[in-house]
Amino acid sequence: MSPFSLRRALVALVAALLWPAVHAAGPLYAEQGRCSGHPGVALKVPTGWCAGLVADARDGLRMPRRLLQVAPHRFWIVDMGNWEPRRGRLLELRTDIERGQPGRVRVLASGLDRPHGLVRGPDGRLYIGEAGTVWRTPPGDAVQRQDVITGLPADGAHPLKELAFTPDGRLLVNMGSVTDACRSDDQQQPAPCPELAGPQPRAAVYVASFSGADFALQSFQPLATGLRNSLGLASTTARDGTVHLWQAENSVDYTDANLPAEELNDLKAGASYGWPYCVSDARGQAVPARGYEGRARCASHTAAHAAWPAHVAPLQLLTAPANLATGSPFSGRLLAVWHGYRQNGQRIVAWRLDEQGRPGGTREDLVSGWHAQAGVRPLGTPAGATFDTEGRLWIVEDRNRSVIVVAPRQP
Repeated sequence: MSPFSLRRALVALVAALLWPAVHAAGPLYAEQGRCSGHPGVALKVPTGWCAGLVADARDGLRMPRRLLQVAPHRFWIVDMGNWEPRRGRLLELRTDIERGQPGRVRVLASGLDRPHGLVRGPDGRLYIGEAGTVWRTPPGDAVQRQDVITGLPADGAHPLKELAFTPDGRLLVNMGSVTDACRSDDQQQPAPCPELAGPQPRAAVYVASFSGADFALQSFQPLATGLRNSLGLASTTARDGTVHLWQAENSVDYTDANLPAEELNDLKAGASYGWPYCVSDARGQAVPARGYEGRARCASHTAAHAAWPAHVAPLQLLTAPANLATGSPFSGRLLAVWHGYRQNGQRIVAWRLDEQGRPGGTREDLVSGWHAQAGVRPLGTPAGATFDTEGRLWIVEDRNRSVIVVAPRQP
């Protein structure tokens, strides 16, 4: 076993040991009233709203990472199972069926390889990103799988495939780096980094184009490189129609509590964003990454749009739908799901969008308070979120295997 493989195995073992022992016997969240017909839980949410526990390990959830409403009272959930290959599932949750009743959660597909991305395409089908494949199916009662992109690399430290459609119908796909900082088994950090070479570079965001009545794949190629792990992808549109493509960067792992910063990047075709040579400091300035001092030329890479606190681990970006009710605390914003277990993580945050479709101003903590409190709630790590047709925010929290809804508080 190579040193890199050994490190990966040790990390997986430690994660398994530290992961909470959630049993089907009872909930980890204490019930505090009711929220939208579900047991209320003590999380910090916008004024006039509440948080409710919809589903958890008692419903068979193991490691939910994404969810999407496919019809009223029907949500599809991508559940990785764990970090081992072929343990993932695609589930359907029926929120109009009481817990314990048949059909509330059913398995639509099993044996999936570390599934993560889940999006609806312009063709109305649902797209699922496994480690090595992107496939689609109509949102019916049974899966009708059609592989769309195959042969994707599923090895290394960052095999997960995040997905996001652009307004013009192209599909963005994450192709994470093999290593943390382009460090080889003999602890060397070469320049140029071999992961960025060849016709299919890693540490990149790819774009797939489709056409025709069956929305057939026409091309699949790199859009931007130097992006270590793009588990957050989204787009915004300016008033003049200009589209911005956004990437949330999970940066290099330092042991420092405050370095390096995570990043929000405004993606441009053909641009390089610095990995592994450069990272952002706490002020958002590009600086040479450790191991590349004296060799990195940070001015030759595209700078980050914004720097975020270190180790917040952004796992999703999403924009609120345009049809939200007037006064919704989510409207006109870019949201980010911060999964990290350290102090600055464990929350869903947002920034208002300006007329150019660019996020800025003061950060808003929309859903937070996932720090552990005995008898009230466990340490929580939100992994993904979506909006339903009523403007409510639905969240999957993978550490405690739960689905949470944030809804207007009823009088």
